[in-house]
Amino acid sequence: MDDYILIEGYKHIRYKQEIFSESEILKKSKDFFEWADKRRSVRHFSNKEVPIEIIENIIKTASTAPSGANKQPWTFCVVKSDEIKKEIRLAAETEERKSYNERMSDVWLQDLEHLGTDANKPFLETAPYLIIAFKRIFEYDAEEKKHQNYYVNESVGLACGFLISAIHNAGLVTLTHTPSPMRFLEKILKRPDNERAFLLLPVGYQAEKAYVPNIKRKPLEDIMKFY
Repeated sequence: MDDYILIEGYKHIRYKQEIFSESEILKKSKDFFEWADKRRSVRHFSNKEVPIEIIENIIKTASTAPSGANKQPWTFCVVKSDEIKKEIRLAAETEERKSYNERMSDVWLQDLEHLGTDANKPFLETAPYLIIAFKRIFEYDAEEKKHQNYYVNESVGLACGFLISAIHNAGLVTLTHTPSPMRFLEKILKRPDNERAFLLLPVGYQAEKAYVPNIKRKPLEDIMKFY
């Protein structure tokens, strides 16, 4: 039996990845890129209902991401309540107005001009769900002692990447929203003191007429260096 082995006394189960021919791998990699390349950040949402089971599957996909020491240092809060979404929008827009009027440099504002963004965030109420990713900077054990998590930002960032891909795969749209600072989210959602807001994503169907900036992705030669 070789279904598992013991390494330093810990059980490791056998892993089997599906094997494809080189031509199949080439096609799959190309197809995946072309599918992923269709993903865009969308600010125009429909208020059409989305079954909660879809959101649950999306979050389960996010939870498959690798993490430091397998600590899985994330919590995904799903907001459907209209009252809470309104409270989040008001708080986010307050911070955004401060950013646009006081915090952002002239160069930063110029860099944003072609995207057509401003401090108004109606999508925070229109989208049927808001998913707020929180990073867990440490854990409490049964005796309320603190235990460190590792590579927290990297781990949660990876999970959010999986989350965004899962949203796109489901035929839904999202937008990465990071009103800074985001501590108001911890207060509104009454999160414990070991959690910090990392990313806010409205999730739903696109509006009947949705528009995105006419931007291009960097060519491969600008992002890949071969040695």
